[in-house]
Amino acid sequence: MSKKILVLPGDGIGPEIVAEAIKVLQVINDKYTLNFELIEDAIGGAAVDRYGEPLADSTLAKAKEVDAVLLGAVGGPKWDTIERNIRPERGLLKIRSALGLFANLRPAILYPQLASASSLKAEFVAGLDILIVRELTGGIYFGEPRGIRTLENGQRQGYNTLPYSESEIRRIAQVGFEMALLRNKKLCSVDKANVMESSQLWREIVNEVAREYPSVELSHMYVDNAAMQLVRLPKQFDVIVTDNMFGDILSDQASMLTGSIGMLPSASLDENGKGMYEPSHGSAPDIAGKNIANPLATILSVAMMLRYTFKHPESANLIEKAVGLTLDKGLRTADIMSMGCEKVSTSAMGNAVVAELKKL
Repeated sequence: MSKKILVLPGDGIGPEIVAEAIKVLQVINDKYTLNFELIEDAIGGAAVDRYGEPLADSTLAKAKEVDAVLLGAVGGPKWDTIERNIRPERGLLKIRSALGLFANLRPAILYPQLASASSLKAEFVAGLDILIVRELTGGIYFGEPRGIRTLENGQRQGYNTLPYSESEIRRIAQVGFEMALLRNKKLCSVDKANVMESSQLWREIVNEVAREYPSVELSHMYVDNAAMQLVRLPKQFDVIVTDNMFGDILSDQASMLTGSIGMLPSASLDENGKGMYEPSHGSAPDIAGKNIANPLATILSVAMMLRYTFKHPESANLIEKAVGLTLDKGLRTADIMSMGCEKVSTSAMGNAVVAELKKL
């Protein structure tokens, strides 16, 4: 029986990086006879151009039928002036919500070969391995009411709402604790409970869930302090659990500790382990079509897909090992380039990982 994967390359550099990830997926498919069936469609700006909306109902129906989704990136200046409700990013929010992908796992791992590419000194980041667990379908990105209104004095006002229910907080907290159990049994919950009621409830519920995990060391940190600590002493963290907006910001900050956001994969999971897998970075329209983007985050997202949805850790480990071996050879895309290394294109980096995979 085939395992179906919906491929949504998206916009900007999306098609280029996804193409390299598919090369890797095909090698794994052949090596382990996993019977993957790839189905391609559009999302984001590409879907606006094709269907008139950022996520067509027909595409969403496919997403609900398949076992996993592989996504590139969405957005770009081409669609910045269109109606707000059909902007490319709306497609991303819609598919996350419709599929119930509430748990976003964003690992920030520094490959030892890239220590010099980090924005911090090597002694602060050597051995860095952080997992950020971000709530993905609630909070300020989905909260209602929201909009832009005109006040009585004639001024326009933009407003958003940041709601979280007990059940939403509880289930993402449980994911955070479960991930901590698999790692070093340390969990830091990040909020803004000193000024925000939604964060006060967040902290209360996380403390309740903690009673179910007595072996996990739980700490709490305000988001502004967490941002500072990520730069000051990043290795104090192991697993971080936080809300949608804070997780969005902190995971991008953590990416620079690893050398480049081009190295950060992500998994967005539902309650049953079905997931959407994508790099943590955006569509980078300024370099789209130039064959210079880093495909490694997307390739590593495939490894996460194999580990979390298809329960095939052996192949996931193999991909991660192949990426390490490729970096050992001194091959670098522009974003992680350093002295003494060889700058390669998107496709050349993908081909190099494939070559290493075939040897393993």
